[in-house]
Amino acid sequence: MGPGGQDDEQDGQRVVEQDHEQDGRRTEGAEGHGPGTGTAEAESPTPSAPAPSPSGAASSSGDERVAAVRRVGAAGRLWRGRARLTLSAALLAVALTGGAIALGADRVPATAPVSAGAVDPGVLGGGDLDASVTALQTHLRAQPKDAGGWATLGLAYVEQARTKGDPSRYPRAEQALRRSLSLAPGGDQALAGRAALAAARHDFKDALTFADAALRRNPYSERALSSRIDALVELGRYADAAGAARTADARKPGVPVFTRYAYVHELRGDVTTARRVLQQALSVAGSPGDTAYVATQLGQLAWNQGDYEAALSFYARALAADDGYLPALEGRARARAASGDRAGAVTDMETVVARSPLPGPLVELGELYEARGAAGDRARARRQYALVDAWGALARANGVNADLDTALAAADHGDKRAALRAARAEWARRHTVHTADALAWALHVNGRDAEALPFARRATATGYRSAAFRYHRGVIELATGHRAAGRASLASALELNPGFSPLGAARARAALEGAE
Repeated sequence: MGPGGQDDEQDGQRVVEQDHEQDGRRTEGAEGHGPGTGTAEAESPTPSAPAPSPSGAASSSGDERVAAVRRVGAAGRLWRGRARLTLSAALLAVALTGGAIALGADRVPATAPVSAGAVDPGVLGGGDLDASVTALQTHLRAQPKDAGGWATLGLAYVEQARTKGDPSRYPRAEQALRRSLSLAPGGDQALAGRAALAAARHDFKDALTFADAALRRNPYSERALSSRIDALVELGRYADAAGAARTADARKPGVPVFTRYAYVHELRGDVTTARRVLQQALSVAGSPGDTAYVATQLGQLAWNQGDYEAALSFYARALAADDGYLPALEGRARARAASGDRAGAVTDMETVVARSPLPGPLVELGELYEARGAAGDRARARRQYALVDAWGALARANGVNADLDTALAAADHGDKRAALRAARAEWARRHTVHTADALAWALHVNGRDAEALPFARRATATGYRSAAFRYHRGVIELATGHRAAGRASLASALELNPGFSPLGAARARAALEGAE
């Protein structure tokens, strides 16, 4: 955040020019490679290469990589074996669109269980995000000293990273936001943007620092208020997050704050208040984007409680507002799978993964394939799990901490020792219910159940109603000789949400039957 100068200006211009040039190539190379142009296997996305460096060294077109890896996938040659997954940076540079976890965007709580397909209508006033970015690029080529324009472009890049599953946008976002701050030191919009970017990269300490700095400049900044709640939640400071939510509600009530307020209550097990607040948010939703977002959160809340009929109803409302809204499609896939509509679930999740290849949907689709068990499904599942590793490598290359995602995916579908290393690293950074659960399960799959048990208990200590957490705790309790507690935890998981996972629910039933 040093003073502006010629180097800053040139770096900012390069961000615009490189992005404009790459967007042009994207348009030229996109034909024949989008969703619906081939088999699901041919279109399964993988992570893209890092963005050009500030020095101006640009890599080849991201969409050329997308097309290349899709052709490899179609031929059934996509990373055979784990050795190829970790082979070299050169191989990963050929992989396709990586993803950013839905963290730190203006209205999506960092641990929201849906994927990051929600475009924040607050960015650029809503509408077509890509078109707005192009317009901003054009404007900034003509007016390179517009600090507000640079801040808005940086925020838009963060949104694009989330919605496109493309972490290469994060370095561009950082350059644009730094450019804004060099032109207008202490600008609250750019500081709030830095908070959102830090949260998107899972650097929640920096997210909190930048949010606080923005709020010192503008105590009513909705984005900074929201990012502050997100950061506190993701640092495991739940009491502080509740206080921040109350402050934000007093200063800037509205959909972004309501949804976070609801999530803080959900983490404490207060589903009644969470539902009431989300219904209030839905009643004041003023745009299709807001309606789709809030209805999806209500659907997720219902699904977590095993109410699949209500969940499907809310997802239908979200899709009526925006028929391409990926979090609603992802949620509908899970609700369909839990309701027995496996074919519909696979179709929905394939659509999500084709457009936003994030770890959660990739693992879910792999498990849906495994549960279906048709010819070729085992190989299809392996390819989805492989892409999680490739996503993690590209995410890290673009400044995203991917340890939690690595731990969750690898514990069940990858390198168990790597899962434990990642879970320990994440726990060293932050103590949340999600990191406690991930560490507990990683310890369990590595045969260290005595160490795992305190973390499994900690994951469920706040009252957060997660069937997966209860399943993990139950298995670990059985493994440590706490048979009555283990049976109770497993029964509780299946009572809460009997279809919580395509594979986990069946394993929970088997474990419970074996413990009788």
